[in-house]
Amino acid sequence: MACFLVPMGLAILTTAFSRKFPEKLKVSWLNALLWGGVLMLAIEHLAHGEIVPYPPFLTAGIHEVLPEMLTVGVPMTFLILAVWSGMVLVDLKIAERARIGPRLGVLTRK
Repeated sequence: MACFLVPMGLAILTTAFSRKFPEKLKVSWLNALLWGGVLMLAIEHLAHGEIVPYPPFLTAGIHEVLPEMLTVGVPMTFLILAVWSGMVLVDLKIAERARIGPRLGVLTRK
């Protein structure tokens, strides 16, 4: 019900401070992953009546919200960070390979 609040908190921070990160970290990719997941989950929770468009917004009490944020929201956010890290590492590796050219000593077909 409130699992999307954890990635939303990180998305707010990374969006607000996106100019502070080096360009090679591709924070725009992280923001796209975070905001996309938040939007998808918010719509899904709205469709199931777990959140409502009027205060207090969440249909469950704080005793249900906090455990869900810790058991679902935090691992989900770490998974998003892991996927983004992998994407950045692959991008850096491709850029490095393009910069140095093909490796010498590799057998090629003739």
